[in-house]
Amino acid sequence: MAGWHRPLLVCSAAMAALALVSLAGVVLDERTVLGAPLWLKPFKFAVSNALYGLTWAWLASLLGSGAHRWANAAAAIMVLDFVIILVQALRGRPSHFNLATPLDTALYVVMGVAVVVLWVGTAVLTLRVLRLPIADAGQRWALRLGTGISLLGLALGGLMTVPRASQPLPGPVAGAHSVGVPDGGPGLPLTGWSTTGGDLRVPHFVGMHALQALPLFLLLLTALQVPALLRARLVVVAGTGYLSLVALVTWQALRGQPLLRPDALTLAALGVLLLGVLAGAVRAAATSRPGPRPAASSRPAPASPAPPARTR
Repeated sequence: MAGWHRPLLVCSAAMAALALVSLAGVVLDERTVLGAPLWLKPFKFAVSNALYGLTWAWLASLLGSGAHRWANAAAAIMVLDFVIILVQALRGRPSHFNLATPLDTALYVVMGVAVVVLWVGTAVLTLRVLRLPIADAGQRWALRLGTGISLLGLALGGLMTVPRASQPLPGPVAGAHSVGVPDGGPGLPLTGWSTTGGDLRVPHFVGMHALQALPLFLLLLTALQVPALLRARLVVVAGTGYLSLVALVTWQALRGQPLLRPDALTLAALGVLLLGVLAGAVRAAATSRPGPRPAASSRPAPASPAPPARTR
């Protein structure tokens, strides 16, 4: 990890340690916030921050010293964001969408401003990644698609801040994770994603972690010794499929549909997506095969003309 961005590495290590502490809290502490274990949100954000920071610590090393200012800001913002989430959890208060008291409002506004700055910084770094002169086409596309889709996933978090029709303003709550049902209802283990309605955390999570998924897919192809041209084409197919999946789970959530209870329309769209990815992979494999070598001619090669005789 020599040359990786040190502040982001330190931040990621700290977040990994805090994730372990939060996981212990989930197991040992019976207190809840909005029906979820008090330590669950700190655990999820610590894990996500650790992965985000580690990946950008590596990417910043590819971008050079010009990216360090934004990388430093990202590390500081992740720490600030996590501290507010942890403080609110320990107070037994929701950290997001909470306008119930002046302190809750102030902390939520600070988080909102910090996330906007983080998104802008990530956008600047993503544009620099898009211009990186990377010789290997597979790596080039894995980084371009991974950072671009991740930036979109971060932006999708903004959908959660839109006040619902059932939330008159001014009021104690503005925005929600869930669609069609109140926040705090039954949820999936560990993630807490709603099992009774749509949940906008799903596309936010799936989109953000394209930053890790596509480079890891490239590493898998490399370990399997897939030829370079086919690697690059499969990464493009995977990235296109991943972006389509983000669109699909966003559409599903906005329709108030739980992730694991898709209707026939969602299943049909998923089927089309999978067939498209499969067709793209087959086409990539077919067009990446080396062409047949030209057959050797059976005719004898014409004799070379004899050199002219020397004359004295």
